[in-house]
Amino acid sequence: MTGNEYMEKTEAYVLHTYNRFPVVFSRGEGVHLYDVDGKEYLDFAAGIAVYGLGYNNLAYNAALKDQIDKLMHTSNLYYNEPLALAAEKLVRASGLDKVFFTNSGTEAIEGAIKAARKYAWLKDGRTDHEIIAMRNSFHGRSLGALSVTGNTHYQEPFKPLIGGIRFADFNDLESVKAQVTDRTCAIILETVQGEGGIYPADPAFLSGIRKLCDERDILLILDEIQCGMGRTGAMFAWQDYGTAPDIMTVAKALGCGIPVGAFVLGKKAAEHSLVPGDHGTTYGGNPLACRAVSTVFDLFDELKILQHVRETAPYLEMRLDELAERHDCLAARRGKGFMQGLVVKGQPVGDIIRRALDNGLVVISAGSDVLRLVPPLVITRDDIDEMIVRLEKSL
Repeated sequence: MTGNEYMEKTEAYVLHTYNRFPVVFSRGEGVHLYDVDGKEYLDFAAGIAVYGLGYNNLAYNAALKDQIDKLMHTSNLYYNEPLALAAEKLVRASGLDKVFFTNSGTEAIEGAIKAARKYAWLKDGRTDHEIIAMRNSFHGRSLGALSVTGNTHYQEPFKPLIGGIRFADFNDLESVKAQVTDRTCAIILETVQGEGGIYPADPAFLSGIRKLCDERDILLILDEIQCGMGRTGAMFAWQDYGTAPDIMTVAKALGCGIPVGAFVLGKKAAEHSLVPGDHGTTYGGNPLACRAVSTVFDLFDELKILQHVRETAPYLEMRLDELAERHDCLAARRGKGFMQGLVVKGQPVGDIIRRALDNGLVVISAGSDVLRLVPPLVITRDDIDEMIVRLEKSL
């Protein structure tokens, strides 16, 4: 079948909830993708920050093939070997206490919200607790995750959402303080806002939120679904700030291609929230997904991924800054590590993305006017140079 035939078949049978770009990818190798017609693309999107290790990593593939031949699913009624190993590695990497594995980032947000509400309910027995979320944020599209997503465009058709959500301005501590009441049980934010336009948290803002939560016994939930797992040069972006959450959500590069997410709880939240019967999942924590997680942590260590990101990110930032200086249509660059955004003015960002595809470069958007670059964490300086060449042609 040709690429056009695959696209036509997809539109005929798949519910149209995505406006897909006209390309049918067939395989990947390293930091490159190939479509069904054999055209090569340099990938600076990584499946929306998922493929941290790049494509066709042989050690990763071998581990999953081995697990498929052993056992893929048993349910959470029983223990399994990969679950124990993956949980230990994730807890140790985060410095938190307990983990619950989910199938996606959205599900991780749902679990974090439930844990926070249960924590508050155990304190006072009230059912009117509130959560403060950030405007311009994105946490997912289920009703719970959508309720704490600070974008009315996503919310409007699905109201009423869950109640008790207040919104404050990201990087404005006084705005957050103004929303705190005696019913506030949690504050949720992305350490680096992703879909909203690539905005890193200010250190003073994050430390101020932590102090506020400590003073009022409010749980701090940090969404690391996109910015975590090495993308900023630390395993989790908050570790660069020295501001630990009470609950952290993670997904995307946690499995590097296998659908898996998790919420991780600090000691206080773990000991005083969810108990048997409060939360569950049929597939979460299954042997295949957990083997992927365990292998990802091993390979991050073996390949020195964090060190590579820290060493290479300044070069990426420099080349993007130079590009922005040369082109009037690029107003600014912002971001952290391998999570970068170029602010586009004077033309739709989607037009640049389409031209980039024509020139063999995969990039995506963040918000309405930001070109987002979230490449595999194994990119080299040569890959960055080639990206600049292809992107410049597209501008």
